[in-house]
Amino acid sequence: MAQCKNPDDAFVLAAAEADPMNVVAVVQHTSGEYLGLMEDHLEGRRIRFQYFRPFAAGKLPTAELPADALMLLGGGPWGSAGTRDLPTLAEEVELTRARLEEGTPVVGFGLGAQILSLAAGGSSESRDLTFELLTAKRTADDALNGFLPESFNQVIYMRDWPVLPAAARVLAEDELGRPAAWQIGDNAYGFSGNPGIKLGMVEDLIMEFEEVPDDAPAKLEELRMLQPVLEDELVPVMTGLVQCTSLMASPKAAGALDTHVI
Repeated sequence: MAQCKNPDDAFVLAAAEADPMNVVAVVQHTSGEYLGLMEDHLEGRRIRFQYFRPFAAGKLPTAELPADALMLLGGGPWGSAGTRDLPTLAEEVELTRARLEEGTPVVGFGLGAQILSLAAGGSSESRDLTFELLTAKRTADDALNGFLPESFNQVIYMRDWPVLPAAARVLAEDELGRPAAWQIGDNAYGFSGNPGIKLGMVEDLIMEFEEVPDDAPAKLEELRMLQPVLEDELVPVMTGLVQCTSLMASPKAAGALDTHVI
């Protein structure tokens, strides 16, 4: 997993380039779940990313940090509906709301999508931790500039479920009729699963926490077989997501900024 040596590295390095690079602030909630397959797609487009790990005595990005986008990852057994809430839930909802208000792109996966929903005026509903492999179908032809596949697989390892705000636009639904991908405003997106998920990430989540879904062994084997398909499906998803969040546009980090991370 690509990581920087200290919280300032990605932003300082991006600003120091002769051609400054965009930087994504990524809030990580467990050691097991990270951007996964998405890392290569960002690096291939010269988009840097910096992980923030409040669960490991780290800090959340400050409001002044010139991130070009905010990404919120899943949380394994952590949720947002009262049963086992993420310890930094309130702070992350506040951070996300501020980013939405200023127009910074926000992308949430799993628990991160719940946080995005709460910040945008929606809510979340209680649901046991589940491990699901589902098929989703696009409901809007222009979703992600038309790059969201008509049908794609989704792997969900999550407690609770986002209840979308009235302003949300559903882009895809899973086979159970639930929102699988959705949009808030012009540049904020929620996904019920992590499209960059790797088999090893779920294995790490299972080892990291004492709480494990009942049918985890069978689902892991199913995920093992599905991995190459997920890799192929991610290609158009990332193309559309990068376009819709303007992550190839002029970066905020073009100026000096090494004092904005806490």
